Amino acid sequence: MSSARPITIVGGGLAGLTLGIGLRQRDIPAVVWEAGKYPRHRVCGEFISGNGPAVLQRLGLHELFRRAGAIEVETATFISDHNRSPVRKLPMPALGLSRYSMDALLAEEFQKLGGELNRGQRWHANGSGEAVVHASGREPHPTENGWRWFGLKVHATNVDLSADLEMHVSADDYVGVNRINGGEVNVCGLFRARQGEKREAGLESLRGAPGTPLRERLAGARFDESSFCSVAGLSLKPQRANTKPGCYIGDAITMIPPVTGNGMSMAFESAEIAVEPLSRYSRGDMSWVEAQRAIARACDQAFAERLRWARRLQWLMFSPVLKSPLGKVVLGSERLWNLLFAKTR
Repeated sequence: MSSARPITIVGGGLAGLTLGIGLRQRDIPAVVWEAGKYPRHRVCGEFISGNGPAVLQRLGLHELFRRAGAIEVETATFISDHNRSPVRKLPMPALGLSRYSMDALLAEEFQKLGGELNRGQRWHANGSGEAVVHASGREPHPTENGWRWFGLKVHATNVDLSADLEMHVSADDYVGVNRINGGEVNVCGLFRARQGEKREAGLESLRGAPGTPLRERLAGARFDESSFCSVAGLSLKPQRANTKPGCYIGDAITMIPPVTGNGMSMAFESAEIAVEPLSRYSRGDMSWVEAQRAIARACDQAFAERLRWARRLQWLMFSPVLKSPLGKVVLGSERLWNLLFAKTR
């Protein structure tokens, strides 16, 4: 397949490496440029829900994740002050696996398949040229509607959860605590502060405020401080792929509110969507403009509705409703739970 045109992928995260693997499985030359190195800790829910596990199955990656220690996450509960939902079984199991393990195994698989991985190196070319796919993650936004958004994450042991995933909601943040591989839990939160307001962005924020259920849950936790990481400048405003100047996948298109637990799945899904059009372009069966448009159109069709519903769920997380007496009714509604889960997948 020496006549096939190579594809350059800018960004070696979940979307970029998965796309590279899909292309190499079809003998398409692929080069990934990644500024970081592996293994690494990243701010991430480490929770693969919705269509993600099925994508991994189709790409032959599910067993790799299993061998790396991925566990099934089957139950969840939401907690807002003293209001809480019942422990519910997820409509479909999710997978829990640390990014420290995940990125490294995807990088190894990509190279085993003959892909070229330039780690610790930035791609220096300008613009969104032909045969270039942007998978380098979200663009930073200092503020959005007067708010600064940032994320924090750390791994911990000695945490006894009531469900495989506990989502703790407060006035200006929510923190998910879920089981992952190695007997650890991932403690990952989204936080907000008004423009100009100073707010702690360290490990202490992930412990929860004194007197909260989160603080009580993590009272005996042993934190792996080497796994602590943070990211700022997040934007939760939905974006569409067809408005981008080039070919984009994963968070480079848009970020879904983390409370949905669907961001990792969208990275895998967008990569899978891109494989066929890029393969056709590489073999000369489709122009670059046609491939780019096909990818953008398919991604927008796949994600538009869940992004709309995710926006509503995000509003609910920060609404006073959940902390009011009505919140007990909302959190206890099986019908609402099933609706929101289905619509954000």
